[in-house]
Amino acid sequence: MYKVTLRPAWDVQTAQGRSLPPRLVELLVAVHGNASLAAACRQVGLSYRYAWGLLQQGEAMFGVPLVRAARGRGAVLSPLGERLVWADRRIAARLSPTLDSLAAELESELERSLSLHAAPVRLQASHGFGVEALRRAMAAGDRPLDLKYRSPDEALTALRAGACELGGLHLPIGELQAPVLAHYRDRLRPRTDRVVHLAMRRQGLVVAPGNPRGIHGVADLVRGDVRFIHRQPGSGTRLLLECLLRREGMSPADVAGVGMEELTHAAVAANVASGLADVGLALEPPARRYGLDFIPLATEQYFFLCDGAGLEGGRIDGVLEILRDPAFRRELALIPGYDPSFCGVVQSLEEAFPTMRDG
Repeated sequence: MYKVTLRPAWDVQTAQGRSLPPRLVELLVAVHGNASLAAACRQVGLSYRYAWGLLQQGEAMFGVPLVRAARGRGAVLSPLGERLVWADRRIAARLSPTLDSLAAELESELERSLSLHAAPVRLQASHGFGVEALRRAMAAGDRPLDLKYRSPDEALTALRAGACELGGLHLPIGELQAPVLAHYRDRLRPRTDRVVHLAMRRQGLVVAPGNPRGIHGVADLVRGDVRFIHRQPGSGTRLLLECLLRREGMSPADVAGVGMEELTHAAVAANVASGLADVGLALEPPARRYGLDFIPLATEQYFFLCDGAGLEGGRIDGVLEILRDPAFRRELALIPGYDPSFCGVVQSLEEAFPTMRDG
């Protein structure tokens, strides 16, 4: 089985055609993480002399320093250096679903061309940390998986059209479950659909360290001094936000956005961490990764929907074996805000979500 990796690359050019020195941004990211130029050099495999030359080239290009010496012979980024690092992180977070989907497609094409495996299981699901863990586990187990990152609406449409065996959805636990479930109800088949559980996870507001804006709930999102970073329409998180706002007697139109919409939880957190937004609704892992405060609002059940006939035919047995592996469950449990208690459990829709019986 072949593993394809795609990474974003970007450049800055002056009016005279001068470009960023190669690997400069990579070096700045390492300095940010290590607070030491020497340690950054070791991390990225550059000599100290070469790295210092890159920094000098960058300073000559922009006319301001990118790194400054700190006490104890350490190093800190200048304001411009910080901006370049956060720009790189936002780019990576925003493009990761597209690049990962393309990589999975290329892997499937290679396997089909070389006849290395039977046809891969087709999974369409929103980009998330549990799904990414499953992708890694499937690859490590030499089990082919054709993964496409799609919104829950798109994944459910693909499942109904026979374009995938598994479609990823997530529903809040508690009083918000019924209104979110109502959004999908006309495309569900209670008699034949089966729920394959992945994990419970927490969504909440991500804010700057120390919560300087004093944001404590969705009611604060309509304040004039609060800039909110939205997810794209059609995403499960956007749907959750709309339900949270309606419960408070508000609508998304009441929330002052920052003029852009992001495709991933990591991109939302990166916008808040870089100061481009004050708050966003996202999962807990990227908040912890970027050192942000996290205010839990909802616990969700993330699961894969599949047709019962396909389940009985053994088409997804490899996926079930991974989900039920104790080692995989332990990996999920290490992700902040994730609970794998029901991982690998298969239920009918009504067993998994009793509100299906209502109405």
